[in-house]
Amino acid sequence: MGTLNTLRKAYGVLKDKTKIGLAKFNSNFKELDIAIVKATNHIESPPKERHVRKIFAATSVSRSQTDIAYCVQALAKRLSKTRSWIVATKILIVIHRTLREGDPTFRDELLNYAHRGNFLQISNFKDDSSHFAWVKTYAVFLEERLDCFRVLQYDIEAERLTKLASGGSSKGQSRRMSSEELIEQLPALQQLLSRLIGCQPEGEASDIYLIQYALALVLKESFKIHCAINDGIMNLIDVFFKMSQDNAVKALEIYKTAGQQVEELAEFYEYCKGLELAKNFQFPTLRQPPPSFLATMEEYVKETPQSGSVQNKLEYEGREQVSEVASDETKTQGEIRINNLLINEQEKNKLEEPRQLIPMGDLLGPYETNPTTLEIEKNNGMALAIVPSGEWTQ
Repeated sequence: MGTLNTLRKAYGVLKDKTKIGLAKFNSNFKELDIAIVKATNHIESPPKERHVRKIFAATSVSRSQTDIAYCVQALAKRLSKTRSWIVATKILIVIHRTLREGDPTFRDELLNYAHRGNFLQISNFKDDSSHFAWVKTYAVFLEERLDCFRVLQYDIEAERLTKLASGGSSKGQSRRMSSEELIEQLPALQQLLSRLIGCQPEGEASDIYLIQYALALVLKESFKIHCAINDGIMNLIDVFFKMSQDNAVKALEIYKTAGQQVEELAEFYEYCKGLELAKNFQFPTLRQPPPSFLATMEEYVKETPQSGSVQNKLEYEGREQVSEVASDETKTQGEIRINNLLINEQEKNKLEEPRQLIPMGDLLGPYETNPTTLEIEKNNGMALAIVPSGEWTQ
């Protein structure tokens, strides 16, 4: 088996050299083709930064749509034809990093290409071993990332970088949404987080450095997604007790899913804490929402009319509140509000806790609320280049 693997690697290196040679003489996009082959070669190490930067440049807003479309097609074609999990992983890393760090023009062209139904195809994989399975899982996550953008119409990571550059507010988009937008968009974010958590490698894949490198990129995404969901949940709570029953049922399901994902994300973080690449990361402190509030939400759903008589329901509850005050003067106003299915300040403060407890930074790029974030983003352009220092000298 060892001899066979050695022969495969040697054959892969030979194929890369052949493609580079052909590109030098036959390609109208010679420099880009060579950069793609070199960035996604058969060597089991992360893509070299100088090649990735050439791909960034080739897909920048200053380039024509034809150039950008060619780059997307070239990456997709190489991915669809390779039988090597190493090459496939490196292609996905290049796509992931360009989505995160490159111009939106690349994402837009990738969305156009994906509409044709042949995006991120890895049909040539015949091996069911753990590392091949992980590559497919990573591809599914990236596809979900694009699907999430279609629903949200904004990129969570790009939003962070834009606000850092402009010195804008640290509040996320999901903190400013209407109830209708929250009900539509939070499930998309939760589905993305579910795909992300599913990227935890198993078996032999857990020990492969190249996979750990890609996983670190995925891990970095989780912090921002978690914050966006958390902000959205806080916004949802603010308007929950004014919702019709139909919307309240949907909101309750979103809230329950968020509670389940806290447990799943905590397990994912526990796994990632054991990785060498994540040893200097700071992880959020995850807290479950208070069970008493979940019970209050469920009671509200049971008691709320199905259609447009919410105002009558609230008026009825107001009369009931007056009655309770008259019958039992020992109850405080805060307790009465809970009995009438309104969130009191004590419960709201408990729900606010997770946002305040989230730490501010990590090795790959800190949270936007860190006062030194802007400086770090400007001065540490290599923050995602989490490979041994010797990699860049080759």
